[in-house]
Amino acid sequence: MPESAYTTQPATFAASRPGPLSTAALPDGARTVVTVCGELDLHASDELSAALGGALESAAEGIDLDLQGVVFCDCSALNVLLALREQALTQGKTVTIQASSPAAERLLTLTGTLRLFTGAAHDETGEHELGTEVVQLRRAMQTRPTIDLARGVLMATFGLSPQDAWHVLVMVSQNTNTKLHLLAQDLVTAVQGEPLPDATQRQVSAAVSRLSESGVGAPGHEGA
Repeated sequence: MPESAYTTQPATFAASRPGPLSTAALPDGARTVVTVCGELDLHASDELSAALGGALESAAEGIDLDLQGVVFCDCSALNVLLALREQALTQGKTVTIQASSPAAERLLTLTGTLRLFTGAAHDETGEHELGTEVVQLRRAMQTRPTIDLARGVLMATFGLSPQDAWHVLVMVSQNTNTKLHLLAQDLVTAVQGEPLPDATQRQVSAAVSRLSESGVGAPGHEGA
C-alpha cells in the first residue's frame, strides 16, 4: 500500500472512555485503515460510531476495517456498521472489511450483510446497483428491533443476561439453519400466542442448557 502522507503513528479516535473497546485509524493514501478491538455492544455503540464516522470523514475514498481483535459483536454494532456504509455511499466512498474475528464474521454471515463490506460489492457500478445496496442496508437495519425483542423474550423466560441471550440466538440460528431475523420473529410471535415450532423449542432449550453447563457468557453484561 502507498506510504501515508499524514502520519506514521495510528490516530486514536476512541479514547474518551476507558473500557473494552479500542479503535485506531491509520491513513493510507486516499483511504484509512481502522483497527477495532474489544467488545462491540450497546454501551460501545456511540463511541464506535463516532470513531468510524471521524475516520470516514477524513478519508478521501473510504475506510478499511480490521476487526480481528473483536471478541464480541452484536446487532448494535451491526447497526453502526450499516449506518456507516449508507453514509459512505451517499458520499461516494466505500467501507470494506479487510479481516474479521469469528465473532464479527458470524454476525455478518447470519444477517446476510457480509457481502456489503467485501471488495466484490464495490466492483458493481451504476445507479441501479447503488440503489440496491441502499435498500439492502436499510432492510438489514430494520431487522434489529425484532432481534432485540427476541433477546428480551429469552432474557425474561430463562433469566439470561443480554449477552447470554445473544449467544442462545446465535446457537439456535446456526443449529436450525434459520436466518437470525426469522428466528427472532418466531420467538416474538410465540409470545403473542403463536406456538413455536417443536424443533425450535428443543434447540432453544438445548442452547440454554449448554450455556449453563459451559458457563459461557457474562451474567449482567449488557448489550443489544
